[in-house]
Amino acid sequence: MVKAAKSANVVTARKTAVTAKTPAAATLRRPARSVPGTITNETTPAPLPMSSVAPTPTQADPKLANAWKSKPAADLTDAEVLAMPESEYMGAVQLEFFRHRLGQLREELLRSAGETTEHLREDTLLVPDPADRATIEEEHALELRARDRERKLLKKVEQAIALIDSGDYGWCEETGEPIGIGRLLARPTATLSLEAQQRREMKQKMFGD
Repeated sequence: MVKAAKSANVVTARKTAVTAKTPAAATLRRPARSVPGTITNETTPAPLPMSSVAPTPTQADPKLANAWKSKPAADLTDAEVLAMPESEYMGAVQLEFFRHRLGQLREELLRSAGETTEHLREDTLLVPDPADRATIEEEHALELRARDRERKLLKKVEQAIALIDSGDYGWCEETGEPIGIGRLLARPTATLSLEAQQRREMKQKMFGD
């Protein structure tokens, strides 16, 4: 009986040690879905370790850390958004900032598409000579390829705005981890974290998918 009691005590001690060595997860994850543009009273997630965040184009300036509290989201600069505390990641202010940024990009793409269409129509009508016409048609082909790239980008912009509406913007679609403010400022249509994007590109090179 004494031996059994000692054995039970050893097992209990080991379980206690293992539990003590396993802290609660502290990685910032996608929060429970809520209505975009609202601020809840839920507990703020723990900050994401810097090694898990995509590299930022500039170092955050501590002097700008509180600018978001006194300025409209649409008027914030990239540096001011970058300096916001991690606890505000994809909160109401940042979502509104990126909605405005994506809206501007969408307007530019739509305006460019209209100008390209009008330009192609006018050039074709004003050049009767066959040789000159062939040259212009070649230039048109280049413009159309550029227009196709813009069309694809416009689709990504629309999808990014839809993600803001659903509350999923700024979170990696593969891992659920933050994409990172720096990466989103450089590529506001990004849907993958830098690490996930690199893994996908590596797989594509290996398997040709």
